[in-house]
This record gives sequence, C-alpha cells and structure tokens, in this order.
Amino acid sequence: MNCEDCMNYYYDEEYDCYACAMDLDQDEAEYFISAKRQCPYFRFGDDYTIVKKQN
Repeated sequence: MNCEDCMNYYYDEEYDCYACAMDLDQDEAEYFISAKRQCPYFRFGDDYTIVKKQN
C-alpha cells in the first residue's frame, strides 16, 4: 500500500499536511500501515486521474 498513489490522499491546507479523505480512526490507520495490509479504501490514481478529480 502506498498512500501517495491513492486518490483519497490529499493535502489539507488547514493542518498543513497530507491526509486520507476516508474517515479512518487512529486504530484503523495504524492497522493498515503497520500490518502492511491492503487498505479497503485504496483507489489508484495517477497524476492525470487525480487532477481530473480536482476539476
């Protein structure tokens, strides 16, 4: 799993950091990252599809 390639990963200007658009609690996020499990919300998005989503 690579969050940087996910369409749900975005830059949050309010907190000045990257975040997941899905409503994961801390335990869920830690589980997917530490256990190397596939996130069920992962949607691959390259630069073109991400820009298309923003427009």
